[in-house]
Amino acid sequence: MDGDRLIYGAENGLSRRGALTATVVGSAFALSVQPVSAQTITTPADGLTAGVVKVKTKDGKEMDAYRAMPATGASFGTVLVVQEVFGVHAHIADLCRRLAKSGYYAIAPELYFRQGDPKTYTEIPKLVSELVSKVPDDQVMGDLEPTVAFAKGEGKADTAKLAVTGFCWGGRIVWMYTAHNPGVKAGVAWYGPLVRDATPLQPKNPIDIAKDLKGPVLGLYGGADAGISNESADKMRAALKTGGAAAQKSQIETFADTPHGFNADYRPTYRKDKAEDGWKKMLAWFKANGV
Repeated sequence: MDGDRLIYGAENGLSRRGALTATVVGSAFALSVQPVSAQTITTPADGLTAGVVKVKTKDGKEMDAYRAMPATGASFGTVLVVQEVFGVHAHIADLCRRLAKSGYYAIAPELYFRQGDPKTYTEIPKLVSELVSKVPDDQVMGDLEPTVAFAKGEGKADTAKLAVTGFCWGGRIVWMYTAHNPGVKAGVAWYGPLVRDATPLQPKNPIDIAKDLKGPVLGLYGGADAGISNESADKMRAALKTGGAAAQKSQIETFADTPHGFNADYRPTYRKDKAEDGWKKMLAWFKANGV
């Protein structure tokens, strides 16, 4: 997991000590990212229906998720928001509200819930070794499916217009889930690992499933990412060319001189111009692909 530690260390870039226990989904920042930056964006929930919901998984368990959508209307395009390594903390909840402000039903499930609460860890190496490394890809794929079913069941989301976006750890999952679920119309992966060592619980990586994508994916990457090389992005571009229509329609955009975590406004890695450009590109990608 050394590659993961490099990626997740670059993702953090902050003190690993905090004073509060962050246990409620979306209510606070993970302890391992304290203190948060003064530039942190907080999107108000006015005009929205937003908060924590309970998603029943296939094995009958309850999984917390943060959900946001416009307070009025229906048939909203649906966006699965896949967490960073830190879980569904305040930043991920804020991203759901931002998507809801753009007219989407956005939902972020707490995908580590069987292994523990990532928001309570104060040290990233321990978070990775004790929790993240123990989360099987099969579990994640299986828990995203009932999340879509929950959205459909609320009666406001149009899950025939389904997209997925994710950040770092979640960026990798975007690629994997878009190959897994034929119902995904579009994916946007923010600086998710593309090539790394396989493990028994994560046996494949995006480059291995590039040809199998069911919907087109837009990858947004930093050209100065310390954990994801430009070479790996080039390898992924080449792999996409060998796939079907969705793979060949997929794109990877690399922002020059830009670090990992450039959309994370609560960290020093935030790059306002690149983050805003990437967000606009994401929304345009969704619309261009029918979401």
